[in-house]
Amino acid sequence: MELEDVRDLSPAVDGRVLKITFTADVNNEMPWKFKPQQQSVKVVPGETALAFYKATNPTNSAITGVATYNVFPPKAGLYFSKIQCFCFEQQRLRAGEEIDMPVFFFIDKDILRDPSMDHVNHITLSYTFFKTEGDETEVDGAYDVHAVKSATQ
Repeated sequence: MELEDVRDLSPAVDGRVLKITFTADVNNEMPWKFKPQQQSVKVVPGETALAFYKATNPTNSAITGVATYNVFPPKAGLYFSKIQCFCFEQQRLRAGEEIDMPVFFFIDKDILRDPSMDHVNHITLSYTFFKTEGDETEVDGAYDVHAVKSATQ
């Protein structure tokens, strides 16, 4: 998102309230536990909102993962803007570590001018975490991404 896109992050005057629901999943090969910290929030287009997800690595090894996301209904994705998100980068959890991961977002006010979105009052933001491949080396019982990168250069 470019700076000029963030020019007016204020709730739309007379904007309708949208319910944003959060879901979480992990790929079959990812042993983490992953869930939203809140089931939903209500926002008015143009208003910023902050939601949190919790990830836990219950294993005895450090694991790096990456999250993909989906917005439903699909056309609502055109108006769903993430300002900051854990999905922008890989996440690394040490053995037994648990972290809260934020997503800071807004629904663009243009949604109110789109006739095909007139009856959309509920949007779902879904994330799936995947284990990354080939970037881990075990060092004293823990995995060290940097050791592999250095060894391969």
